Amino acid sequence: MTARRPKVVIVGAGFGGLTAAQSLARAPVDVTIIDRHNFHYFQPLLYQVATAALSPADIAWPIRGILRRQKNATVFLADVAGIDAQARIVHAGSLCVPYDYLVLATGATHSYFGHPEWASVAPGLKQIEDATVIRRKILLAFEHAELTDDADEQRRLLTFVIVGGGPTGVEMAGAIAEVAHHALSTEFRRIDPHSARVILIEAGPRLLPAFPQDLAAYARQSLERMGVEVRTNTLVTDCTETGVDLGETQIAAGTVIWAAGVVASPAAEWLGAEHDRAERVKVDAHLKVPGRPEIFVIGDTASVIDSDGKPVPGIAPAAKQMGRYVAEVIAAEAANGTTPGPFRYRHQGDLATIGRKAAVVKLDSIHLTGFIGWLFWGIAHVYFLIGLRNRAVVAFTWLWNYLTYQRGARLITGGPAAQAAAQDEKVRPLPSSIEVSHGPERNQSRVGRADWR
Repeated sequence: MTARRPKVVIVGAGFGGLTAAQSLARAPVDVTIIDRHNFHYFQPLLYQVATAALSPADIAWPIRGILRRQKNATVFLADVAGIDAQARIVHAGSLCVPYDYLVLATGATHSYFGHPEWASVAPGLKQIEDATVIRRKILLAFEHAELTDDADEQRRLLTFVIVGGGPTGVEMAGAIAEVAHHALSTEFRRIDPHSARVILIEAGPRLLPAFPQDLAAYARQSLERMGVEVRTNTLVTDCTETGVDLGETQIAAGTVIWAAGVVASPAAEWLGAEHDRAERVKVDAHLKVPGRPEIFVIGDTASVIDSDGKPVPGIAPAAKQMGRYVAEVIAAEAANGTTPGPFRYRHQGDLATIGRKAAVVKLDSIHLTGFIGWLFWGIAHVYFLIGLRNRAVVAFTWLWNYLTYQRGARLITGGPAAQAAAQDEKVRPLPSSIEVSHGPERNQSRVGRADWR
């Protein structure tokens, strides 16, 4: 490394990447953030966008706006196609961005357990685009049911299947039940939204496997009181346009939502690094790639073992802790060549909302349920939103929804043509003052898919 200021490239502006960038604000380094979106979003509330409780703008913020006062930060809107680890170059669209330190925080996407063809009929929930697609499917199901005179087709359209009984599946099931039983209950004339079936399917023996047994049991009881059919120890064998297969049994459904598993970004492929079954890069105690001390991998992209030998969960607080730690390591090494002690994860608790006045919260030995748990969940999520405006808007929207039983973001937008156009559109960033090559691409040691931030 030369005497010039070290160049830090961060790929991905999710919780981990953005925290790392902000934590380097006072460090003697130049930071470049590359993301395929121009915004950071609060992923735990995506399901509220998908069920029309919030609008995308309520939980998302422009990355440039967040970092506008950070003079050592440059933002690029681009898709990363690969990394030349030997030359220390990140290839992003037409750009070749050099680095002294590289932080990969590229997140994860849906895992269909060897059945990628299910993705077209059972969308998952990881991006803003996913949330708006699911919102469209849910709302159109009621609209199409209103148009048909076929009773069987009405029943199929008004059947919603959620695959996966983790926090996302539980929250989606409860929210869809509330949409059907409250928000839309008096707005249709030819169908009864109360007749909608919401079915939550979990392959394991119980819901919320990361939560204690008592909280998982409470979640199931609450969902069933809301009219949700919960099926545990049930394996989905096929997903089609008409529904799902459970072995020899078929459930006819108009909407299937996938919340059953995730797989990491192609970072391991880019680096040729060792990875686990979910393709997360195995990192050392300092979150570095073995043999590549200048490359860090954090968040859902990393396989991290805690000091007690347990894997660090793929949740937002863990990603933020990793981002702060990596920034501390880079700042220390850039300033005086020393490396802080190993990363230590501090678990801050588990939270999941079930529906109106119902949630489960685990804080060490403290377990909260019901209205108190729901209130704690709401306050915690509002607190961690970015910006006073968004906190105020979300808090007011939730209060209004609670008092009126309404959901004001029920917009059906983005048909197939618009979605195809959005996928085909490519945005190329302008050159900046950092060292960037626009010439012919160099040889790449590893090149992966170009659909990751």
